[in-house]
Amino acid sequence: MEQLTTSIDGVKKATGLGITKIYELINEGKLDTVKVGKRTLVKVKSIYRLLEISDAK
Repeated sequence: MEQLTTSIDGVKKATGLGITKIYELINEGKLDTVKVGKRTLVKVKSIYRLLEISDAK
């Protein structure tokens, strides 16, 4: 099964963006999130879309 979400730290590692910028993008609606308890998870597809990577699933 492919990974559907990742943590904020996972987004940081995958993109090289800082945490402040990641939360900015979330607040602007450019990254889609899911709340699970206190955790904020980012949908991997929205990362592909943001970076316009053609391999988006």
